[in-house]
Amino acid sequence: MNSVVRTARAPNLPHRRALTLPSLPAWLAAGQWLVTLLLCAFLIVPVVMSILAGLTVNYFQGVASGLTLRWLGQVWTQYHASVFLSLEVALATLAITLVTGVPAGYVLARSQTRLSRIVEEFLVLPIALPGLASALALLVVYGGFTMFRTSVMFIIAGHVVFTLPFMVRAVAAVCASSRLRTLEEGAASLGAGFFTRFVTIVLPNVRPGIVAGALAVVTLSIGEFNLTWMLHTPETKTLPVGLADTYASLRIEIGSAYTILFFIMTMPLLVAMQWLGVDATGQRSIRKKTRASAAPTNPPDQP
Repeated sequence: MNSVVRTARAPNLPHRRALTLPSLPAWLAAGQWLVTLLLCAFLIVPVVMSILAGLTVNYFQGVASGLTLRWLGQVWTQYHASVFLSLEVALATLAITLVTGVPAGYVLARSQTRLSRIVEEFLVLPIALPGLASALALLVVYGGFTMFRTSVMFIIAGHVVFTLPFMVRAVAAVCASSRLRTLEEGAASLGAGFFTRFVTIVLPNVRPGIVAGALAVVTLSIGEFNLTWMLHTPETKTLPVGLADTYASLRIEIGSAYTILFFIMTMPLLVAMQWLGVDATGQRSIRKKTRASAAPTNPPDQP
């Protein structure tokens, strides 16, 4: 009798589900996310705190002292000339690197000689050297020309030396593609001359590399400090040099407000690089185009 009752009541008892632990790949993925978030916090929190310092009335009292745009206004009044000078230097540097870097990248990508590799290594050399060393070399060679030394062209020359490798590498990476070589050979077989091929075939197809190189050149030129600090004069003070001056004033609110101004100028360039889908060598756009051209197309429906 008791066994019958236990058998009848057994289906009414709650069913206990077995607990399953996450698999090893799940633990690894969670660990990667945790490390990534901690690293992002380590990098982003100081930037956020610096921005807040430039917007607070008193840094030592924090946000409780109130928010203000006073420091931004003061920085703009004192250093707006440095902002416009930095833009002038960046645009002039971009123009020179476009005129010289695009043809150089094309030639280096097409040439397979040992001389071209040596020239490429010399072009990349300024990146490996500290900015102070490059500036010192310019001072030793051209410092005796007073008019050139005291003009903004001296800083532009230094920026061209520093940023030209980024334009050359970005363009050369695109020009090395076999697809572009095939298009050129096809145009040459139809009677197109070198200039016609370069304008109508090469330049449109290397546009991702040119855009990537241009954004890198402008961003690096605006933010370059070491080389510019060595080459500048009181009349040619750019944005990073002015930033160093504001922090030397021992007023952290002014320095942080200057950082906000610097942030406003550089962030659109970085966002543009992401939005256009290009990296420092233009390879991301190349891969996208390759995948798009290799994607199978659906044949039209047959009647």
